[in-house]
Amino acid sequence: MVAVVCRVNLRMNEQIFQACKELIDDAKNGCADLVFKEICLEILSRARKVLTERQFKKLATYAAQKMNEQMPFELRERIVVDR
Repeated sequence: MVAVVCRVNLRMNEQIFQACKELIDDAKNGCADLVFKEICLEILSRARKVLTERQFKKLATYAAQKMNEQMPFELRERIVVDR
């Protein structure tokens, strides 16, 4: 019984981990740089409470990599035009 519960929790944590990565990707593609960073910090803050330590470290590394990526030119252009 305990093994079944552990497997369910592991699968659930993995789904949450993937969802967090998708949220980070969506924010990267749809937000200005400063807003994106703020969203990442919020995601990480909430993820810390539900992910394992290993998953959280992976997510934090993933977010840091995304923060260091340059915003695509087309998106920068769109944000400037929308203002």
